[in-house]
Amino acid sequence: MAERNILAYFHSPEQAEGAKRKLQALRVIDMSIDRIDAYPGSGNQDIMNPITSDFSGLGELSLDGEFSNKSAAIMAATDPDASGLSDRGTEELSGKNILLTAVVSDDEYDKAVTIVREFGGQI
Repeated sequence: MAERNILAYFHSPEQAEGAKRKLQALRVIDMSIDRIDAYPGSGNQDIMNPITSDFSGLGELSLDGEFSNKSAAIMAATDPDASGLSDRGTEELSGKNILLTAVVSDDEYDKAVTIVREFGGQI
């Protein structure tokens, strides 16, 4: 039996969960929902004064990233999102950081894609 993979991006976990529930009616081999981000880690979880506290750089403060070396932190700070001055209005996947990954049989693929799109997912 041939298998096909689906990587679908959603705006909210609720949209992805709705698609997941409906996809379970098909012969889904494997499926998961994850939040994705461009940077590793979950950032700084403490309230602190950025002038007197220890942090790796602007990327940790504004991008919620955790960087293992200083060079990576400096490079992340060059991202337009680090300054807060980027509107990200022209990107096709803007704000779609919920990823539904599914493995379906080849004969169920078209139905699965229809379900994903029905819930606002982008493949």
